[in-house]
Amino acid sequence: MENTNRNIFGLHGITGMLIATVLLLSILAGLTFWGLGAQQAVADKPYKITDPQALKMRDVANANQKVIEK
Repeated sequence: MENTNRNIFGLHGITGMLIATVLLLSILAGLTFWGLGAQQAVADKPYKITDPQALKMRDVANANQKVIEK
């Protein structure tokens, strides 16, 4: 059989590969930007432990010892 209707610039060829590559890179850029924004938002709000001696290992009440400084 002779393959006379080849189309390397069709959706299943180079064009499809470029669309997939651009889509994946844009998703990567979006998630990176979103992650950096989340890190900067948390870095601007340091916290202080009110009583370090009252902390117990694996205790749910440890979350109450944390005070967020503004």
